[in-house]
Amino acid sequence: METSGFTPEQLDVREAISKICSKYPDEYWAEHDESGEYPHELHTDLAKDGWIGIALPEDLGGAGLGISEATMMLHTIAESGAGIAGAQSIHANVYATQPVAKFATPEQRQRMLPDLIAGKSRTCFGVTEPNTGLETLKLRTSAKKDGDQYLISGQKIWISSAQVATKMVLLARTTPLEEVGKPSEGLSLFFIDLDKSASGLELKRIKKMGGRAIDANEVFFDNYRIPADTLIGKEGEGFKIVLHGMNAERCLLAGEALGIGYVALKRAAEYAKDRVVFGRPIGMNQGIQHPLASAYMHLEAAKLATYHAARLYDNSSNDGSITQHAVGVACNSAKYLAAEAAFTACERAVLTHGGMGYAQEYHVERYLREVFVPRIAPVSREMIMNYIGEKALGLPRSY
Repeated sequence: METSGFTPEQLDVREAISKICSKYPDEYWAEHDESGEYPHELHTDLAKDGWIGIALPEDLGGAGLGISEATMMLHTIAESGAGIAGAQSIHANVYATQPVAKFATPEQRQRMLPDLIAGKSRTCFGVTEPNTGLETLKLRTSAKKDGDQYLISGQKIWISSAQVATKMVLLARTTPLEEVGKPSEGLSLFFIDLDKSASGLELKRIKKMGGRAIDANEVFFDNYRIPADTLIGKEGEGFKIVLHGMNAERCLLAGEALGIGYVALKRAAEYAKDRVVFGRPIGMNQGIQHPLASAYMHLEAAKLATYHAARLYDNSSNDGSITQHAVGVACNSAKYLAAEAAFTACERAVLTHGGMGYAQEYHVERYLREVFVPRIAPVSREMIMNYIGEKALGLPRSY
C-alpha cells in the first residue's frame, strides 16, 4: 500500500500496530480459524498498550484520537494477515462505544468505559434481529420499565464476541412500534452487563463460513433485568444516538476490507514472481499481471474514499460546514467501494495461486472466505446503493 499522504499520527499508529501484529503470523490465524478459539492474546496486547481506547477520551484512559486513526489501526490489523477475524476481535469496542462516550453522563462514562479501555471488560453490539434485519426501525426487542429496572425481552442475531463479552451496547424498543408517531421514535440505547449466569439470558453460537475465531451468536432475552441507569441519553432517542456509531463503523469496516485486500494482493504478487511455468514466472504474463494491477488501483481508490470519509467524520464535530448528510454519503460510499475492491483482490489472489489457492497453507482461501463480511455487514451493498440513490442523487426512495 502507498502510505504517502497519511498524517504522522496515522503512520505512528500503523507502525505500532504492525509491531504488535508481527507476533501473530498467518499460521496463528489459520489455527484459530480451524479451532474457533478466540484470539485472547491479541486483545490483551492491544489493551496493554492502550489501543482499545484509541478513539475514546483521554480523561477515561483512552488515546483521544479519531476514527481516522482507528480506521488505520483496524486496517493494519487486517493487513497483517489477521484478516477480518483479527480486526473483529476489537471492532465493537471501538465503534459501539462512540455513542456512549458522546451521550452518556460524566458519571456513566467513568463507570462504563475505563475498564473496557484497560481490557478488563469487552463489549458487543446488540442491534440486528432475525425478523427485521436491515429494518432497524422495526426491531421488536422490548425494554419495559419496572421500578428502577428495565425488563428486556426479545432476540438479537449475528452478535459478534458475545461469548467473551461482559457488556453489550443494546438498542431496544421502550415504546411499542404501534404507539409511536414515527418508527424512529421509541427506541432507546443501553450499555448493559451481559451476565451469562443471570436468568433471562441465553446465547447460541452460529456456525459460519469464515472468521471462525470470532464467535457470532443469537442472543435471547426473556425478562432479563438491567438497571435503569444503564440507559444512555434520553428514553426514546436511541436511534438518533446509535447513528453516531454507525457511520464510524462503516469507516472501520472499510479499513478492515482494505487491509485484507492488500495482504491478499501482496501474497498473490509474491507467488506470481516465484511460480515458474513454461520457463517463466507467471507474473510476467499479462493474464496474471493485469488483473492484479487493476485490483491494486481499485484498492488505492477505495483507500482515498475511506480516509476521506473518516476525516469528514472526525472533523464534523467542530466544522459546521460538514453536514451529517455529507458524512453519511461518504461513509457509506467508502464501505461499499472498499468491500468491492477487497473482494476482487481476494478472488484474484486465489486465482493467481491456481490450485494452490484452494489450499489452506497459502492462506488466500481464508481471506476470500472472510472478505464476504464487509460486503454483507453491517449493511448490504444493495441498501447502500438505495441510500446513495436517494440521498446523493435525489431519486425516489425504493424501499
